Amino acid sequence: MNNTLRPFMARITFIKKETYDTSTYGLQLKENPGFSFLPGQFNMVGIPEVGEAPISFSSEPGEKNKFQHTIRAVGRVTQAMAQLKEGDGLQIRGPYGRGWPLKEARGKNILVVAGGIGLAPLRGFLLYIWKNHNDFGKVVILYGARTPDDLLFKEELPLWRKKPNTQLLLTVDEIPPRTRWKENQGVVTTLFDRVGVSPDNTLALICGPEIMMRFVVVGLLQRGYVGSRLYLSLERRMKCGIGQCGHCQIGPQYVCRDGPVFSYREIRGLPDTLI
Repeated sequence: MNNTLRPFMARITFIKKETYDTSTYGLQLKENPGFSFLPGQFNMVGIPEVGEAPISFSSEPGEKNKFQHTIRAVGRVTQAMAQLKEGDGLQIRGPYGRGWPLKEARGKNILVVAGGIGLAPLRGFLLYIWKNHNDFGKVVILYGARTPDDLLFKEELPLWRKKPNTQLLLTVDEIPPRTRWKENQGVVTTLFDRVGVSPDNTLALICGPEIMMRFVVVGLLQRGYVGSRLYLSLERRMKCGIGQCGHCQIGPQYVCRDGPVFSYREIRGLPDTLI
């Protein structure tokens, strides 16, 4: 199924509301028994006569023909998806792209820095390393959102704090009136001084708005992290999924084919990117 334009039908097995505009969809393919994916890869998810959108996997790999996508309703295609119900179908092309660096991460501490919907592509990676926690060092998660209501996976976050050798720090930009919030307030980089790992043996995975990722990279470089150990997801403007249409090209790289996960060293200074 890799690197093909052929769509397969998938049935929605459940829909879980995450925020006012974001839901997690459980999906099961009706065919294609060879389907498999890695955390950080994506599908082109479509509705006939409406269009397609690139959506990262938000579940861990390994369940035959089953996977999850966490989708924010922000455009024509994703707003149409928000009208679907359990039992409805979606067209799936993929999986495409290069995922998070599982091989490079083994034996190292993991620093995850996510903003808003950017936690979704990292959830599968986190679930994978917790299942195989003896192969990894300490896990530190810094997660920021606009308000407490914008946080994803609210029911899971308290459970993540209880995972072996894991530190989870949360922050929000704004606290609405009469909202109870005991965590940090401020942008996600304000959490850096509370990180309990050294950059010497740590891999950093970053996903969120590009302006957020830019300041995260600058802050981590100032703290001694090297560019080859900073990984970012640049999911944007992807149309075909296989590097043929050119919509997602930045310099010599195609986000859909060469990414969406890149090391900072690979994309530093490329045109048309804030990183």
